[in-house]
Amino acid sequence: MSYVVEVCNLGMKYHSLNGEIDALKGVNFSVSEGEFISIVGPSGCGKSTLLSLIAGLIVPTSGGVFVEGKPVSKTSEKVGYMLQKDHLFEWRTIYQNVVIGSEIRRILDAETKEYALKLLDTYGLLEFKDKYPSQLSGGMRQRAALIRTLVARPQILLLDEAFSALDYQTRLAVTEDIYSIIKKENKTAILVTHDISEGISMADRVIVLSKRPATIKKIYEIKLSCEKRTPLHSREAPEFRDYFNKIWKELDVNV
Repeated sequence: MSYVVEVCNLGMKYHSLNGEIDALKGVNFSVSEGEFISIVGPSGCGKSTLLSLIAGLIVPTSGGVFVEGKPVSKTSEKVGYMLQKDHLFEWRTIYQNVVIGSEIRRILDAETKEYALKLLDTYGLLEFKDKYPSQLSGGMRQRAALIRTLVARPQILLLDEAFSALDYQTRLAVTEDIYSIIKKENKTAILVTHDISEGISMADRVIVLSKRPATIKKIYEIKLSCEKRTPLHSREAPEFRDYFNKIWKELDVNV
């Protein structure tokens, strides 16, 4: 079986003033096309480091990452990265923000402009295209940030605590929005989150990392008996609490 992403015996060490720090050690997993993976683990265990390695932002100390069978050694247009903060430029309109990547790479042609407008229209932001980020709600800003990522037509989306800056109620609504967009656009997604409920509600599988140096403690395949799978419906499934309790125990550093 071929995978979109393969993480093979991945290890990462950092050099600091206090000596060498082991961040990741022997991490192995694969991701199929269209799959949604959540990664949870103790604070500071190396979750964001793992995403940076998959994105090609840093080079591993050992092992490797493969995207469509090819080793990752640098950033790729096939991989889009969405961070905790939306990082929209306040002096640019929403439209100008969503096309900035193409503008920087000097590939902002008529087709890309049309695609950007189509995404804004599809996901309810077309009427705000000439507004500035400060004029939008937090949820709308996150939607704009995702559209900015999608304009580059990545195959894989990396979400690093992408909703944690929002208040709880907005966060629930935005996870519904983002999940719907990702599924509609048929993207493969890897989400790093501290929120176990969020991880379960969105994912096909949840990868649980140990404390640093991070290794994989367990991978849970999430199967919920809800009629229509969305983050909110997932939380109502009878199996949801059982998954939560199992993952919570896995994250207990005293176990």
